[in-house]
Amino acid sequence: MNVNFYDAIEKRRSVYALKKESLISDEKIEEIIAYALKHTPTAFNSQTGRVILLLGDGHEKLWNIAEDALREIVPKDSFDQTQEKLSGFRNAYGTVVYFEDYQVVEGLQEQFSLYKDNFPVWSNQASGILQNNIWTAFAVEGLGASLQHYNEVIEGQVKAAWKIPDKWKLVAQMPFGNIAEAPDEKSYDAVEERLKVYTA
Repeated sequence: MNVNFYDAIEKRRSVYALKKESLISDEKIEEIIAYALKHTPTAFNSQTGRVILLLGDGHEKLWNIAEDALREIVPKDSFDQTQEKLSGFRNAYGTVVYFEDYQVVEGLQEQFSLYKDNFPVWSNQASGILQNNIWTAFAVEGLGASLQHYNEVIEGQVKAAWKIPDKWKLVAQMPFGNIAEAPDEKSYDAVEERLKVYTA
């Protein structure tokens, strides 16, 4: 599908009301992710991004893990709201789970000690670009998605469940699927207050 780049940027929104359906095939979803992984820029061409795609029972399992973990730390009298939120993510078609490979990051820190403190920052920036590329590509295909961060709460269980390498650091979870309900109209601060242009 050919879409104007600016239109694609505008189409990417946080969509929480999702269906357990997909307008595109699983093969197309995998193709989008693989393409973004290949072409997303990274500092020093480090290619630190790692992704697991969870569909079907795997997708359900992730959000069951999240619910069980949060049940242990969220007060019982306020868990209903948390459970409702997680049910919304579980109702999606699948989840893209993002990691950064810290074996690569740490290797670069050793190799280029002058920039040691920058490599984790650059790794996070690259992950953000990767997330946005996949998210925007999904939007172009008509899929809705949102970005979640239950990292510290579920990382250990996720790594154990899918035998994820220890050096892969969990960064984000992106539930996606057909859009059940369009998001509300978005408000914008004045761009003139956020952009400064100088010629000297």
